[in-house]
Amino acid sequence: GSVKAGKMPEGEKMRQCKQEEEQQQKEEEQEGLIEFYSSYQELFQFFCSNTTIHGAIRLVCSKKNKMKTAFWSVLFFLTFGLMYWQFGILYREYFSYPVNLNLNLNSDRLTFPAVTLCTLNPYRYSAIRKQLDKLDQITQQTLLDLYDYNMSLPQRDWSTSSTQKRSTRSLLHHVQRHPLRRQKRDNLVNLPENSPSVDKNDWKIGFVLCSENNDCFHQAYSSGVDAVREWYSFHYINILAQVPDAKALDESDFENFIYACRFNEATCDKANYTHFHHPLYGNCYTFNDNSSSVWTSSLPGINNGLSLVVRTEQNDFIPLLSTVTGARVMVHDQNEPAFMDDGGFNVRPGIETSISMKKEMTMRLGGSYSDCTEDGSDVPVQNLYSSRYTEQVCIRSCFQLNMVERCGCAYYFYPLPDGAEYCDYTKHTAWGYCYYKLLAEFKGDVLGCFLKCRKPCKMTEYQLSAGYSRWPSAVSEDWVFYMLSQQNKYNITSKRNGVAKVNIFFEEWNYKTNGESPAFTVVTLLSQLGNQWSLWFGSSVLSVMELAELVLDFIAITFILAFRWFRTQQKQSPPGPTLNSQDNTAFQDEAPALGAPHRFTVEAVVTTLPSYNSLEPRGPSRDGEVGHE
Repeated sequence: GSVKAGKMPEGEKMRQCKQEEEQQQKEEEQEGLIEFYSSYQELFQFFCSNTTIHGAIRLVCSKKNKMKTAFWSVLFFLTFGLMYWQFGILYREYFSYPVNLNLNLNSDRLTFPAVTLCTLNPYRYSAIRKQLDKLDQITQQTLLDLYDYNMSLPQRDWSTSSTQKRSTRSLLHHVQRHPLRRQKRDNLVNLPENSPSVDKNDWKIGFVLCSENNDCFHQAYSSGVDAVREWYSFHYINILAQVPDAKALDESDFENFIYACRFNEATCDKANYTHFHHPLYGNCYTFNDNSSSVWTSSLPGINNGLSLVVRTEQNDFIPLLSTVTGARVMVHDQNEPAFMDDGGFNVRPGIETSISMKKEMTMRLGGSYSDCTEDGSDVPVQNLYSSRYTEQVCIRSCFQLNMVERCGCAYYFYPLPDGAEYCDYTKHTAWGYCYYKLLAEFKGDVLGCFLKCRKPCKMTEYQLSAGYSRWPSAVSEDWVFYMLSQQNKYNITSKRNGVAKVNIFFEEWNYKTNGESPAFTVVTLLSQLGNQWSLWFGSSVLSVMELAELVLDFIAITFILAFRWFRTQQKQSPPGPTLNSQDNTAFQDEAPALGAPHRFTVEAVVTTLPSYNSLEPRGPSRDGEVGHE
């Protein structure tokens, strides 16, 4: 056989390559399922020419005028930045969770609140009478030593048994450990006591409290009355804590305190009140709590509320503990304890006190909108009261739990935690030192009780206003006191200071509800974002989708161009020991095998960036032949 080969003319070869390239471009320009742009410029030009965003077309229609193009480019991106600055403000406002305050006036039958009334006469209970008599004797001698004042004490039976003698000796020992004494003010410490520059007003009076390590401090008061009362109260609490059974202090005398009780013109009975004892305010009675059917008021006015006639005579039960005359009253919601120190006020003897009420309910949004709590279950403080959660309940429980943890015993004024016992200096010698130190930390919020205890999301309050008038009047007091003496065995010598009248009623039928609602919802946020987008670009939601499409196309083109660049770099790498059929122009000569005819193969590969094609031989060329023999 013979092989005829020839060379293709250079012009013909270039013409054929150009035809192949044009054919390739036509194939690439055919519409496909997914198309990508060949450059960033083409992508951006297409977007600006077809988008519905205002101002974008100005970036390409004025491309021959570079000044206009630069102006509209700056204006476009400045507007874009200002819009997203407004977006940031909207998002910050949304995540601050603002609320709207809604005020509503409701008209309905009103549930009458609970009313607690205390005698303001701490009772000299029989279980602790002998110890209180001994404390009065010690106080009498202390006032005589400090102020040369001989306090008169009522005649009592001072005979005691051997057990009571041991108890009084123990009391004397502990009182001597916590004496009431005077101390110079800080700026007069270096002056002698008999110095003419020091008078009675330059002394502070208080009592000494010591720890188990004999670390003592002087609990001082600027007022001698406050100091004596606080010192007496401190020892009085220790005496109460020594009573093993609290029921021994339950000596109610309702008939001698409440002379008359009426609600909605109906007479009250024992089923309408409960009794408890307060160490400082004496016997207390709560009307309309949850122990019986709850009272309701269908009409406002003084005749449709609670009316009480109470005894306000100041007995000499414990004169060093109670220094006021009258009664103490507090209005509160059902299932809430009566904190007489916080919300109560005193009723004057010989006066009719009319208290009008306005009910007000507050409902807060919880969760992200505020730190309120629904029922206190998410508050890290155990509720020691047998009532629902309130902020004051939580604060007092927090102090009591810290008291048990730090001092080893519980304060007598607050409920007793499980497994604890009340503080008593016969068992806890340094509890007074620990208590006053802890109280200073509590008031300074070192304990964190005010931070832990959050407001309830739903609470009911009563706005009170009081009016006063003389009762009974001068022309009617004779027959009023006569009727009281016949019905209630009223035999008080000082009639004018012996009784008082209290009226508690709703001022109006309406009650106010303060509610909260979200001020910035998701719908509001989307509306505000749309307003800003329309303001700066005059476009719609579909314009936002066009912008998102631009971003996705940009990312896709970036990956494609990166991939092509990587493939191009691979092709332009140095050839290996054997020639590759993918080189731009490669002529490969294959050595014929033994017994096989000679064969010449010509391959031409034309590469165009960023894509490439391989041109396979189509048959015999004009200038060469491939034959077999």
